[in-house]
Amino acid sequence: MTCRRGVVPLLAVLLAAGCTSSEPHKPPVALVTRTTVSEVVEAPATVGARATATLTAPASGTVTRLYVQDGDTVKKGQILARIGSPQARQQLSAAREADRQAARPVSFGGAGGAPVSVRLPRPRLPGSLDAHVARSFAEARKAARSIGDRAARTRLLAAIDAAEKRQRAQRRALGEVLDGLARSLDQTLSQMSGQVSAGMSGLSASMASLRAASRSQTRAAVRAAEQTVDALVVRAPFGGVVTLGGASSAAGGAGLGALVSQLPAGLASQAGAAAAPAGRSGGTIATGVPVAAGDPIVTVTDVSVLTLSADVDETDVLLVRRGTPAEVEFDAVTGATYTGSVTGVGVTPKEGATGGVSYPVRLRLGRGAYDDGGAAPAPKPGMSAVVRLAVRRSENATAVPASAIVTSGRETIVWAVRDGRAERRVVRLGAQGDAVVEILSGVSPGERVVVKGADAVRPGQSLS
Repeated sequence: MTCRRGVVPLLAVLLAAGCTSSEPHKPPVALVTRTTVSEVVEAPATVGARATATLTAPASGTVTRLYVQDGDTVKKGQILARIGSPQARQQLSAAREADRQAARPVSFGGAGGAPVSVRLPRPRLPGSLDAHVARSFAEARKAARSIGDRAARTRLLAAIDAAEKRQRAQRRALGEVLDGLARSLDQTLSQMSGQVSAGMSGLSASMASLRAASRSQTRAAVRAAEQTVDALVVRAPFGGVVTLGGASSAAGGAGLGALVSQLPAGLASQAGAAAAPAGRSGGTIATGVPVAAGDPIVTVTDVSVLTLSADVDETDVLLVRRGTPAEVEFDAVTGATYTGSVTGVGVTPKEGATGGVSYPVRLRLGRGAYDDGGAAPAPKPGMSAVVRLAVRRSENATAVPASAIVTSGRETIVWAVRDGRAERRVVRLGAQGDAVVEILSGVSPGERVVVKGADAVRPGQSLS
């Protein structure tokens, strides 16, 4: 739970003359005064770094070179380690070959990808038929001229001429029919050719889309493989202090061990075995050591700016605002006090062991000094602290000692002295310090109130 403490100047307390050893039954009283009242919320906190990054192995391989050791300070982009991974390089080669295969064009249709066309021969009368008909008419005329009867010969030749005329007319009509048929065939074949070409074009477009999608996938695979190979050279993402392997989790491991030890013997062994892989981040990192994909290689911590993460009780968190000043003390730095200020108040509740909830409050940690004025050292991430947040401060406030306040149901009261007797006053509180409390209404400066044993006072009780 969060505690409250106040920082106030000395309050002049005037005890009533009647409160002497001769009248021990009369509670002591004090004057209501004006003074400065500060309300402070106290909460536990933990130091955090500006940023922390654990760099892991991008692929299975071996640490071929290690350029840093624990505690080294590095700059952004500095090479920390190199990892040899034939597997990653093989995957890159395979990805590039697949990309080359996907880039090869595929054509449809005629030679060179030309549109497919359909053609048929035009319908025509054979030239031999015309020659045969001409010879037949010539032979018929020759035979007709050999007839001796002039009248019969004349009639026969006239009939042959008429038949030839009819044949020529029929030949022309048949030619027109054939020409029309040829035109119809040409139109039909042209439409068919267009449809075939359109179908082949659609197929080509579909295959082109599929090829483009496949190419995008192969290119992505190449980029991913290249990034994996590039990541085999481990570089610092920002400046900071190096820790080989994963971030330290000693505190978390100790807490888990304590919980496991409380389980029955059978369950404890199973839980311990299940929790064992989590400790892999503490494995040794050195040149020549094999690593698997995802194994932590180096952790870089930026300690240029230290922060505090405090857990403030739900009863106090509404008083905390961005910019609220704070004083900070560390168990590891005895006799030193650090400055701090709130940079953010979280909204995600955290359930406490007693059933209440607290909320995370983020603070920026400033410099520290010892009681004698000497500079205090910078704490390290993970250290525990106690923060005192100055949530309210009232200057020249009407104030009474904190011991004068009595809570009665939903009311807050004090016992004031009126004509030598106790009078119940309902008051409204402002800033609540450790020694004194601000009174917004109910009593005025110069009045006297009971400051000890107030919860046993009765209305009208003699106080003089």
